Amino acid sequence: MTVPVLEIAGLTTIFRTSMGDVRAVDGVDLAVERGRTLCIVGESGCGKSILSLSVMGLVPTPGRIAQGEIFFEGRNIAGLSPADMRTIRGNQIAMIFQEPMTSLNPVHTVGFQIVEAIRAHQRVSSKAARALALESLKKVRIPSPERRLDEYPHQLSGGMRQRVMIAMALSCEPTLLIADEPTTALDVTIQAQILNLLRDLQAETGMAIVLITHDLGVVAEIADDVAVMYAGKVVERGSVGDIFDDPQHPYTLGLMGSMPRIDEETDRLVAIDGMVPPPFRLPQGCRFNPRCPFADDVCRSEQPQLTALDEGHLVACHKAPLELYA
Repeated sequence: MTVPVLEIAGLTTIFRTSMGDVRAVDGVDLAVERGRTLCIVGESGCGKSILSLSVMGLVPTPGRIAQGEIFFEGRNIAGLSPADMRTIRGNQIAMIFQEPMTSLNPVHTVGFQIVEAIRAHQRVSSKAARALALESLKKVRIPSPERRLDEYPHQLSGGMRQRVMIAMALSCEPTLLIADEPTTALDVTIQAQILNLLRDLQAETGMAIVLITHDLGVVAEIADDVAVMYAGKVVERGSVGDIFDDPQHPYTLGLMGSMPRIDEETDRLVAIDGMVPPPFRLPQGCRFNPRCPFADDVCRSEQPQLTALDEGHLVACHKAPLELYA
């Protein structure tokens, strides 16, 4: 049996506030295997980014992992010391953040920053690290990579900067890449190029990818497996075919209905009423019930558990399967 590159079991991340402990991530179970892409999708405030920071050991104060396990290649890294986590982070697990201009240092050249990342994890000379940095830029298809090494972030376009971030993340050949909204600030043409690049690099290296997004177009383009998050919980999980062809949670249905499709004519897109509840004011029962058109008294009093509908397709909804209500 293949051991997943990343396996998350019962992960709960809390933040201590003046209103008590807030569960930003609440009992999440996920897994991704080598060479596969798991997309985590949901609106802002659903806990996607905090989940990724939990895996990286970068939960900001006053947050902490309260319970659960994070297995990376079979080793539980949830309780590692900061020093031990630093040997893994950036080396075996790399991360690309949403806006490259906030991640790249404006006063250092692109080459300096990639070299710094390489030398933080590999015992190589500056000359060797520079050669590796150049090779990384070539891998991400940056034109004139020799010249780009000595340029500053402000001299590059948004798409170029994102390629630099990918080059930096892949410079140590990680087993797992976590990408948090890597294409949000880019136009659709550059977005397609970045997604194609990630797919090509995955085919070349065999790395696993966890991609966090709110864009279902991105999910359809790159995902093998999908997890839909809402208010800190995974409410539906399955293959990309399961989620797109047979969505079973009302929230997933709402997300699908809000996405324009070129193969269908429609006068008006579906909108999900209301907003994601703040984590310090969660409703009783199913957390989606105030916004759900199918909700009844059971939904408002009992929290549903993830239940398998088919092999690999799980949903947390009292009303599943939804075909009964069509």
